[in-house]
Amino acid sequence: MKQERLDFASSVAISATVDLRIMETTDLHVHLHPYDYYADCPNPDLGLSRLAELVDLARQQVPNCLLFDNGDFLQGTPVGDYFAYDMGLKEGDLHPVMAAMNALRYDAITIGNHEFNYGIEFLNKALLRADCPVVSANILNEKAGNPLQDRHFVRPYSLLHRKVTDRSGKTHPICIGVIGVAPPQITIWERQILNGRIQTRDMVEAVRAHVPEMRAAGADLVVLLAHSGIGPIRHTENMENAVIPLAGIDGVDLILSGHSHQVFPSPAFADIPGVDIERGTICGKPTVMSGFFGSHLGLIDLKLVRSGGQWEILSSDVETRSLRDASSRFQMPEPARTRTPLNSPKVRKIVARAHEAVLESIRQPIGRSAVPINSFFVYLGQSAATALVAEAQRDFVAQRLAGTPLADLPLLSSVAPSKAGGLGGARNFTNIEAGILTCRSLADLYVYPNRIAAVRLTGADLLMWMERAASAYHQIHPGLAEQYLMDPAFPGYNFEMLYGLDYEIDLTAPARFTYLGEDLDPGHGRIRNVTWQGKPLDPAAEFVVCTNSFRAHGAGGFQGTGPASVVFEDASVTREVLRAYVAERDCLAVLAEAPFRLQPVAEASVILRTGVAAHAHLDMIADHDPEVLGVDARGFMRVKLVL
Repeated sequence: MKQERLDFASSVAISATVDLRIMETTDLHVHLHPYDYYADCPNPDLGLSRLAELVDLARQQVPNCLLFDNGDFLQGTPVGDYFAYDMGLKEGDLHPVMAAMNALRYDAITIGNHEFNYGIEFLNKALLRADCPVVSANILNEKAGNPLQDRHFVRPYSLLHRKVTDRSGKTHPICIGVIGVAPPQITIWERQILNGRIQTRDMVEAVRAHVPEMRAAGADLVVLLAHSGIGPIRHTENMENAVIPLAGIDGVDLILSGHSHQVFPSPAFADIPGVDIERGTICGKPTVMSGFFGSHLGLIDLKLVRSGGQWEILSSDVETRSLRDASSRFQMPEPARTRTPLNSPKVRKIVARAHEAVLESIRQPIGRSAVPINSFFVYLGQSAATALVAEAQRDFVAQRLAGTPLADLPLLSSVAPSKAGGLGGARNFTNIEAGILTCRSLADLYVYPNRIAAVRLTGADLLMWMERAASAYHQIHPGLAEQYLMDPAFPGYNFEMLYGLDYEIDLTAPARFTYLGEDLDPGHGRIRNVTWQGKPLDPAAEFVVCTNSFRAHGAGGFQGTGPASVVFEDASVTREVLRAYVAERDCLAVLAEAPFRLQPVAEASVILRTGVAAHAHLDMIADHDPEVLGVDARGFMRVKLVL
């Protein structure tokens, strides 16, 4: 992924040429050890301690290196929950994520939206021990009329003064400016936790204001840590995935992106105007996005030339290195030959201590289940995982609304799967065997630290919820064989199922919404035959819908959500609600049936991509005549089905 600027090289007298390597990690989500805590087994394809070996190797290959993290490092596994809820952080305590980052010698980090999941106080304690600058230009304590006058939660940018060695062995000073941003929706997604204490600004507005100031302060190179994905081309205010408009800002030299758990450069972003997947550039700027959970290390290799006291980028080379390929493609040098000290052994020691403590915690028994609980076939309407969450939510909210006017309204429970494959990969499914349920089981059932909430919606709102979720499917055509059932771009956490209703999905019809929630055509629709207690759904009828704080306050763009619709909130985390529900019962017997059915499609077959472990549970979908076609390149089992 190389980009050259030979025109510049031929027109100036170059006094020095420097090779500079920029490295990125992103969306670690506390995956420190190569271990799947939900399945309670090793997973060599993820984890910062393994990624540290690739960082060590990358530093051996190029003399001048900088390492950055792009956010969402503090929450996402039982490790994060253990240190937030069980251990806690006292003033001055060192969080294992910070300890590992310090050992790896990060040059700067930014904060993502999930850093706020455990509250501001916890985040402040964790960041206090960071040995490197923490930057964010659009997360604020107080918003002013001008971005330059905002009171920032952390510093908006940092100027890193470094010495670099050129190809002849001479050293030169260079000032690298680093600025960070994150989705402004943080204040919506975490409204209950933040309680108005944090404000945000549009990412493009913030960067555009601060970059000239960074240049005036001496920045030779501006690196943007954008905790944001590659989304729409045109800028709209407060957009979530803004990398393309951000890349168009004058003065930004290169972008490290994330948030959307994808890899760039990759074919997934082909044919987008301004995006060059061969060169690894967006709007001509070198850009990298390095997956999630420590799956990849992002690299941007720059050839810099210095002339007349100014640094210019002569060429760039962009790549991502995957842990899955590490054993065969990337070999660490012998320790005796290394030019810089290896830090991966230190990281392994730090991570091992936290790992053992967490294993002991998550293996504590809580209850029993008479049936397996999994999410392999959630898109076919068969998921005990979502059914159990729905039951627990509804039971909790019903008890607290008893005796209030809201108790007279019908009570529904809306749940999206925490783990349903997709970008999370072939292991990203809930899979709990019948028998003892542990803390690990509950973490597997519900990954996110969302709090319980309820909204008041009309039947018309509910219909739009169902249509929004139904955009997860491809349009299926009668008479065609082996059509892929699911749109891989659709996030599973937006596949809301409304327990308490009964409805059908017609996949021969075009979707009403895009996978991002944009309304395609009001005339489109897939939802059919919606009933409540056996009667057709009345669009004007009102319902109370149990959900989580993330969804209730508007995440995902579901109709009727937002603060005005929220009628119940509680400080209880959904996983704790689940824990209490399970502990109160001798043995669970959860029914896997979801509220919807896929309508038959004449003479058509589809392919469902699911986990390999689903093979033992194919009897759950016997009505679809499942036929296993093998395993694809990403490790998903391909199952042919009749609708």
